[in-house]
Amino acid sequence: MIYIDEVNAQEVLDSRGNPTVKTTILLSDGTAASAIVPSGASTGKREALELRDKDERFLGKGVLKACENVNTTLCDSITGLSPFDQSAIDNLLIELDGTENFSNLGANATLGVSMAVARAAAKSLNLPLYRYLGGANALTLPVPMLNIINGGSHADNTVDFQEYMIMPVGFECFSDALRASAEIYQHLKKLLKDSKHITSIGDEGGFAPNLKTNEEPIQIILEAVKKAGYKEGEQIAIALDVASSEFVNDEGIYCLKGEGKNLSNEEMIEYYEKLIAKYPIVSIEDGLSEDDWEGWSKLTQKLGDKVQLVGDDLFVTNAKILEEGIVKNIANAVLIKPNQIGTISQTMQTIRLAQRNHYRCIMSHRSGESEDSFIADFAVALNTGEIKTGSTARSERMAKYNRLLAIENELTFPVYLGKKLFNK
Repeated sequence: MIYIDEVNAQEVLDSRGNPTVKTTILLSDGTAASAIVPSGASTGKREALELRDKDERFLGKGVLKACENVNTTLCDSITGLSPFDQSAIDNLLIELDGTENFSNLGANATLGVSMAVARAAAKSLNLPLYRYLGGANALTLPVPMLNIINGGSHADNTVDFQEYMIMPVGFECFSDALRASAEIYQHLKKLLKDSKHITSIGDEGGFAPNLKTNEEPIQIILEAVKKAGYKEGEQIAIALDVASSEFVNDEGIYCLKGEGKNLSNEEMIEYYEKLIAKYPIVSIEDGLSEDDWEGWSKLTQKLGDKVQLVGDDLFVTNAKILEEGIVKNIANAVLIKPNQIGTISQTMQTIRLAQRNHYRCIMSHRSGESEDSFIADFAVALNTGEIKTGSTARSERMAKYNRLLAIENELTFPVYLGKKLFNK
């Protein structure tokens, strides 16, 4: 029997230069596999706890305690177990922590182990990760949502909304969709440069210009779409991550500082209605704050049959919270971030709950990322159909896109035991 022989975690750096956990699993057959845990800047209140040292190192952001938890408690408990029973190992991690949000061991400790176990098991069986996790039905390449203008907590500029994304919805294959997106990104850079805007980029590779309104980024993006020779609405759509929990005050008023507006939830809904009527917007994420469930109900009733309404801070990849949203008819899509919940099995549970209830799923990166491309395989494994992983810039974002290109090639020209099988 193949079993887990060694477990080791070390502190490494993410794309923002902050510490994070890298976990390596060694199996008894000699297979070794690692995983690096991402970290978010805009986080929901009910996310699983990311354990930080809070000492003098790295301005308190060190993760030596989380690594120690992996190298002691978790290592002692899972050594000798089969790596092929993902749910049993993940349930053990939950039991060992003993809290609802991994506040004892840290979700960055448990997720690193969970991801590395899955990767080691797949590697031991000589299977791609997406095939191991998804089986024969892992066939769908996701439509990318590319964050090409950053605002909010992802950039130091005057734009309130956190992400302005393009969705290449009118293409037959992933590679064509990605090519179109990359071309639009380059045309956007030229347009910004010609208009004397700064073309520095934010955490997720999007540009971060100072613009007069929250509408202006959409206008510039659509101009870039036109310059690149693509059709807005038909080939390229717009998606927004408003991240409204970042600018709502204690009285429930949404403060758009960039525009000097203070809006109620009903006025925010009207604001979105006008944008949707004017532009080819197909998705709005976190349009209202995570605590404004009454507002979300109104938003869903008003716009739920017109656009995708995505809950990120609202649901935090938590099946219990999502189930409450389903019962109350809140939103119609859920953002999937494994580090919000703490294990791969819990993440899969949330995805399957959403899919059974006809909620769309969007696999997502975090603003603090690494070269780890786990979520690319995960999106294909669970047929989420959509993925958010930044713009066509910064190597930690491109690692995911390049992995999806490789998966597309494998699905087109399957490789089995090193021999390529061509369908003639």
